[in-house]
Amino acid sequence: MIPPEHNGSFVANMERVLDVYKRPFDPLHPVVCMDESPKQLIGEVRPPVPASPGQPAKQDYEYRRVGVCNIFLACEPLAGKRLVTITERKTKRDWAVFLELIAGHYCNADKITLVMDNLNTHEPGALYEAFPPEKAKALWDRFEFVYTPKHGSWLNMAEIELNVLTGQCLNRRIDDIEVARKEVNAWQKHRNNRQAKVNWQFTTKDARIKLSRLYPTLES
Repeated sequence: MIPPEHNGSFVANMERVLDVYKRPFDPLHPVVCMDESPKQLIGEVRPPVPASPGQPAKQDYEYRRVGVCNIFLACEPLAGKRLVTITERKTKRDWAVFLELIAGHYCNADKITLVMDNLNTHEPGALYEAFPPEKAKALWDRFEFVYTPKHGSWLNMAEIELNVLTGQCLNRRIDDIEVARKEVNAWQKHRNNRQAKVNWQFTTKDARIKLSRLYPTLES
């Protein structure tokens, strides 16, 4: 959702993100986008009927809700890499542990620029709630946090990757979190092997033209 009228805070954060996306590939200073999404675990009420010659597979319209899990996804668009993990919850601690996982995958990087939504769980204090102060500070120092504006989650390239994950892997009934993890791991490996990348085209120049209504009108 884009604000309906001029919004200085929105355009400031938007241009900040778009500037980050212009940075060239640098393994010592990778630009990583991170997002998360819930996944409803759904079971069958009646066993589905597999396909047979001349007959398509059949699935009963009824289903049962088994629970909800959470998908954390990080991607490095310029490298065609992504990292996905599924947790039972989406607490501050879960986010902090995922950041530790990201840092471990970029152990040789000097600084990791992390683009993400401005959720209340995505803040440095979460690291101190999950780890001892020394570890929390050391982990925080590994990152440069860049937040998308409120109502600007579409600026996060990780959201695009999540949509691909859903469309290619998770758009069916799955009733077990371990099955979801197995499927997601296979998808991640396949997509990483292909080095699939997001072809981002939207720039600050485009924003100042197409979203000109969002920029405050300056009084002379």
